[in-house]
Amino acid sequence: MVPTWQLRAAFARRLSGMYGTEVPAYTTLLEVTGQINDEVAARDPEAARLGGPGRVGVERHGAIRVGTPEELRQAAQVFAALGMHPVGFYDLRDGGEGAVPVVSTAFRPTAPEELERNPFRVFTSLLTTSDRRFFGPDLAARLDAFLARRQLFPPELLTLAARAEAEGGLPDPQAERFLTLAAAAFALSPEPVDRAWYAELERVSAVAADIGGVTTTHLNHLTPRVLDIDALHRRMGERGITMIDRIQGPPRWEGPDVLLRQTSFRALAETRTFREPDGRLTRGALRVRFGEVEARGIALTRAGRARYDHLMAETDRRTVLRPGADRQQTARCLWLQGFPGTEHQLAVSHLAFFTYRPVPARPRDGRRPPADLAGLLTHGWLTAHPIVYEDFLPRSAAGIFRSNLTGAGRHDADLAGAPFDAHRLSEAIGRPVADPYARYAEQQDRSLRQALFTLRAGAALRALDHGELIDAEPVPAP
Repeated sequence: MVPTWQLRAAFARRLSGMYGTEVPAYTTLLEVTGQINDEVAARDPEAARLGGPGRVGVERHGAIRVGTPEELRQAAQVFAALGMHPVGFYDLRDGGEGAVPVVSTAFRPTAPEELERNPFRVFTSLLTTSDRRFFGPDLAARLDAFLARRQLFPPELLTLAARAEAEGGLPDPQAERFLTLAAAAFALSPEPVDRAWYAELERVSAVAADIGGVTTTHLNHLTPRVLDIDALHRRMGERGITMIDRIQGPPRWEGPDVLLRQTSFRALAETRTFREPDGRLTRGALRVRFGEVEARGIALTRAGRARYDHLMAETDRRTVLRPGADRQQTARCLWLQGFPGTEHQLAVSHLAFFTYRPVPARPRDGRRPPADLAGLLTHGWLTAHPIVYEDFLPRSAAGIFRSNLTGAGRHDADLAGAPFDAHRLSEAIGRPVADPYARYAEQQDRSLRQALFTLRAGAALRALDHGELIDAEPVPAP
């Protein structure tokens, strides 16, 4: 048997090789990423706090786009065979100018040990054809009919995927067949593109055209993880590859890395075959695929995320007031004033997630451990170890999408959008969409409970049971 995690690792490798063939600049991105990761690891022994070289070197996230709930359910079956489950709900429709008519989730491993083995993720977007801000009734009806006629995942692949999910893997011959079919399902198709139909959708959104203007899906990007994204952004430019204007997410600053920072090289013109209205086949180009790279930090609690969102909104406000000012410097100054500058402060303020371990036993003069987290950390009873942020930021994802679109598209913001939330997405997938905050909190709580039990800190355990130890009111924003 080839177990689930090995299927996942093999699939990620196949996609990486395939995407490098399809998008040669991706190979350059991997080369530069590897160089920078080696340099950072050599000079900074703390770099492994958020994942050692064995994990970071193979870490990838892909992105695909589908058109219907049925296609999303089938994609979920393929990912389930790889031990990847839907986590998080992302609505990219409400970003003002450049809004994208999709809602998304990320399929990924959820258990810490599975993430450590291979943390492959696929950010998966569903086209919202019922959203009248983007699609009028006539276009929506024709788009739905087009999507209903296509098949993204062959029945044999889905049958093998269901077996792999049920049995926790596949025997060697079936595993090879599954991987071959799965990789082919995400390959760029040579089938001609209907130019008039694609152009009609592209006037609404380049993303809508990429989903509903073709008969297949494909990898939209495949993202490695880098330990110094600022250096990568600069070095890719030195290689002659055009990057988007700025890095999405938190600023570079002196404090802890949190959440997710992303950048990419711009979508490249890829030669495609088009079918003209008169039936002729011609050659042309589309710009839909790009090369993204990410740097991951510490997962924030809801309170920490609220602090982050507040600082980002304030950065936006000040940037509008002073359009000539450097946005990165504006954000950095705000973070220095308004965000904890150490992991210890993040932990005791309940703004980020950590796992906790007891300090090896040593004489404590008969003292009993305190019943609060700050005291346990400050007085050396526990050590805190950051939990890596495994998920995504809707604002950053939309920013990457917009930076690589051929045009802003059009939508009527005065109309009501189709309601969509995590519950409705769960119904569309046919599987529960996990709350990422709940996953991090569960991991943190389990480690803290075990650490307190080891310390036999009865008062602290009781405080934990009553929500007084890790759910205390966070330090307010300045």
